[in-house]
Amino acid sequence: MLSLMNLGFIGLGKMGAGMARNLLRAGHRMVVYNRSREKAEAFVAAGASVADTPCQACWGCEAVFTMLADDHSMEEIVFAESGLLSALAEGGVHIASTTMSTALARRLETEHARRGQQFVSAPVFGRPEAAEAQKLLIVAGGAEPALARSQPLFDVLGRQTFIAGAEPWQANAVKLCGNFMIASLIETFGEAFATLRKANVPPQLFLEVMNTLFGSPIYANYGRMIAAEKFEPAGFALALGLKDVRLALAAAEELTAPMPLASLLKDQFLAALAAGQAELDWSSMARVAARNAGL
Repeated sequence: MLSLMNLGFIGLGKMGAGMARNLLRAGHRMVVYNRSREKAEAFVAAGASVADTPCQACWGCEAVFTMLADDHSMEEIVFAESGLLSALAEGGVHIASTTMSTALARRLETEHARRGQQFVSAPVFGRPEAAEAQKLLIVAGGAEPALARSQPLFDVLGRQTFIAGAEPWQANAVKLCGNFMIASLIETFGEAFATLRKANVPPQLFLEVMNTLFGSPIYANYGRMIAAEKFEPAGFALALGLKDVRLALAAAEELTAPMPLASLLKDQFLAALAAGQAELDWSSMARVAARNAGL
């Protein structure tokens, strides 16, 4: 039988909103906080309470999720005077689903441990529609007791959970390398489609061949978007893709593991950013290869 918990949820953007809704549907009691209050108030009808500050979102909670854009927003929410770190109860679990740097994950682990709190990094793979449909892939890292407490919540949110290791930052390393792989796929599709368009071969034909060859929903979904040049609305903004590639390179430098393709991807993202594509889906990076081909 599912044991219901008192939860806090901070960050109700495209991904966080679907995750929070599924936790509420499962019957958990929840306090929500979002910088734009109207996004939080939309959850009142589903049974959530709205906090005025991140601190209030933690009061009386056994676990608090954060799903935020980047390291800067995480630091503001966690380390502020009225932030998560100051309010989470001793023994409470901070479950961070933000795609963040491995360095910040290590800092969070240290600071939570100093206060007798538990910390789990649990970034996810999947676009907003997967979050709504409870089909996320969750990669978690942390001490075994904290992971055991968090697993029933992960079961509500996703279709499978992978344990990266006993240290939370290891989950972030997996997430950053995974996003590097997806960005690499986008780049290769962009280059291949540009070449084939100049050869008067329809991109859709090539996509059908690749889907048959690889049988991957990632190839199918991103390939379809790039072939149709459908980059709005953005499920994952290009500016965030650049952020993640930079974080992957930073992690690689910490570990003295060269990632030359990631350096190329960073330059391609920068070229797309310079062309005004920051708010388009990150798959729009394919336009860089098209422009380079004179298309």
